[in-house]
Amino acid sequence: LQGIVEAYKSGITLQGNTTSLGRWDFSGSFFFSISAITTIGYGNLSPSTVAGRIFCILFALFGIPLNLVLLNEIGQVMLLGVQRCAHRLEEAFHWQKKASLLIKTCALVTGLLLFLLLPPLLFSDKEGWSYEEGFYYSFITLSTIGFGDYVIGMNPDRTYPGWYKNVISLWILFGMAWLALVIKLCINFLE
Repeated sequence: LQGIVEAYKSGITLQGNTTSLGRWDFSGSFFFSISAITTIGYGNLSPSTVAGRIFCILFALFGIPLNLVLLNEIGQVMLLGVQRCAHRLEEAFHWQKKASLLIKTCALVTGLLLFLLLPPLLFSDKEGWSYEEGFYYSFITLSTIGFGDYVIGMNPDRTYPGWYKNVISLWILFGMAWLALVIKLCINFLE
């Protein structure tokens, strides 16, 4: 039993014909890096050597603060875009409060579509999950809860395209920035 557990930790599975599931190829490594610096930590993949663990610690020590700076910058660019659109509407139609509310609503709906409502369709296709499971994964991932009960690219019976994990990694970064803005708006509203 201990041998089976060690084999599993090394990436060997008892199902299908694959042994690594692309865990440490470029896409898998990129996805691991994103999940580490975003502090999602699904718990399905971790370094198994002392050198790997030390590197992971150093990577996270520098990567987490840099990621927070990056997320803040992405969020500021998104917010600036929303504010510019609102300003243009105010000038064009001489709306004051309506333009700001309309643009914020459009930004919220666009973000909902791009980050929470459409990705589950991709997960349904690539992972075989139901829409509800994909939506759950989307929220749990973007909120950095990351239970690890659903993780992309881990089914040994499926073949995943090379771009898949890379696109999901970028989706995570932009989606976290958007969700942070939504949470900030909710906090401002509640205060």
